[in-house]
Amino acid sequence: MRAGDGLRTGGEILVDQLVIHGVRHAFCVPGESYIAALDGMYGSSIELTVCRQEGGASMMAEAVGKATGRPGICFVTRGPGATNASAGLHIARQDSTPMILFVGQVGRDMREREAFQELDYRAMFGSIAKWVTEIDDPSRIPELVSRAFYTATNGRPGPVVVALPEDMLSERVVVADMPAFDVVETSPGAAEIDRMRQLVAAAERPLVIAGGSRWSQSASAALMRFAERFEVPLVTSFRRSHVVDPLHASYAGDLSSGPNPKLLARVKAADLVLLIGGRLGEWPSQGYTLLDVPVPKQTLIHVHPGIEELGRVYRPQLAIHATPTAFVAALDQLAAPNDIRWRAETKAAHADYLAWSESPTAVPGPVNIGEIVVSLRKALPIDAVVCTGAGNFSIWVQRFHRYRHYGTQYAPASGSMGYGLPAAVAMKRLMPERTVVAFCGDGDFMMTGQEFATAVQYDLPIIVIIVDNGMYGTIRMHQERHHPGRVIATTLRNPDFAAYARAFGGVGATVEKTADFAAAFTSAQQSGKPAIIHIKVDSEAITPTTTLAAIRKQAQTAGG
Repeated sequence: MRAGDGLRTGGEILVDQLVIHGVRHAFCVPGESYIAALDGMYGSSIELTVCRQEGGASMMAEAVGKATGRPGICFVTRGPGATNASAGLHIARQDSTPMILFVGQVGRDMREREAFQELDYRAMFGSIAKWVTEIDDPSRIPELVSRAFYTATNGRPGPVVVALPEDMLSERVVVADMPAFDVVETSPGAAEIDRMRQLVAAAERPLVIAGGSRWSQSASAALMRFAERFEVPLVTSFRRSHVVDPLHASYAGDLSSGPNPKLLARVKAADLVLLIGGRLGEWPSQGYTLLDVPVPKQTLIHVHPGIEELGRVYRPQLAIHATPTAFVAALDQLAAPNDIRWRAETKAAHADYLAWSESPTAVPGPVNIGEIVVSLRKALPIDAVVCTGAGNFSIWVQRFHRYRHYGTQYAPASGSMGYGLPAAVAMKRLMPERTVVAFCGDGDFMMTGQEFATAVQYDLPIIVIIVDNGMYGTIRMHQERHHPGRVIATTLRNPDFAAYARAFGGVGATVEKTADFAAAFTSAQQSGKPAIIHIKVDSEAITPTTTLAAIRKQAQTAGG
């Protein structure tokens, strides 16, 4: 309870800073090590979501960071709580997402004794987080929390870890609050924009790749206006498809797992690549094969908000230190060249994308996930949020769903399993008026499936679609490719997921034929409750373009 003498506990000071910095939501698993901070939230304006496991809580916070461009907030207890939360922290690092993880710590007088659940947070998180600190003095909370917000958000965004000694949070002091932080936009110089225009105008086969973070709806619109004037092909990076409306005349597809071979050929054949915001890491670069490392054959213009990323992997001909939002805003002033030599190539690239994403091929078994995803394009509102975890099931979603509205795709570029369900819970908390769907694999869902209870507790009518092939499909695919016929450690025996949903207080349905999905989805929508649609698929249908049998046969043939 707050005193009337101007003194505040460390926990109260901390919560007051979060409110000042605009925090609306926080996610946690409670722990005695930061109970004074929890007490500070009592009666505050922050909506606190209590979760069932710290990994789910940290993924929810990361999803909010993705959605808002402001740090997602997570509170966990010391030791095992902190180690569980590292999954979401790693996603934030690789996905360039602003996030702050507040971790309870042992009392200041107990450190260095390996006290109960004690952990050296700087040693543990130092290689993942942008900054790790421990607050010893409650009078420094305003200062260090402000720094945490600036650090997490600016440059290349990422996670920050703040350790909170238990006794520090209970100590009472008088200290002034800090003002709200500001997001710093780094803008390109006029000379850089002019040089970029000259390089593009001189190209024969230019191509733009949009990726990374620090985008916005206005930036997305500005990028598409640039593409309309310059008629240049637009490509999105891995799990950044919502940055460009896929029906835009310049859209050529995304660089993801299971990409269109014609798109890969176009990137390799381009003579100029304008990379905006992304790092072009292992997945979108297809194992660093699309651009040579360290000096690409293509003229590379690299725009990135983190100065340390420019020249880190690829040597650009023109490096521009700017945020995507500021950079694409500057493009509005550019007039297109008179001679657009690549116009026909852009039209062909868009036509290839439409063909690639329109007609799913036949697959073994009575369920075709591609056809289900295509049908959802008609059933979902244009602003529906689609969240996915990681696994081969997500290839169907990435290929056949069309993210028509900015801010509708939430998926881990880091490839972390278990993300889809927590992200859906977070998005429904953040945007209760939007339709929210989570696509999960069977192994993927079981990593954070307990968070379905969180959806029920907070009356969040998300729809979870579980694609069940009875195995860790991605690993089985690689296993059959490299060790054909020697199956080990990839088979799963799964529960009845529809019954699982009902046990928690939600609704559940089982789909064993493609034709049965529409009715199950409509019923889930109309229920007004959290729902699980359990889709049983043939294990042979491993990707939209191949089967396990084909992979196995190819591997055996290659092995003689």
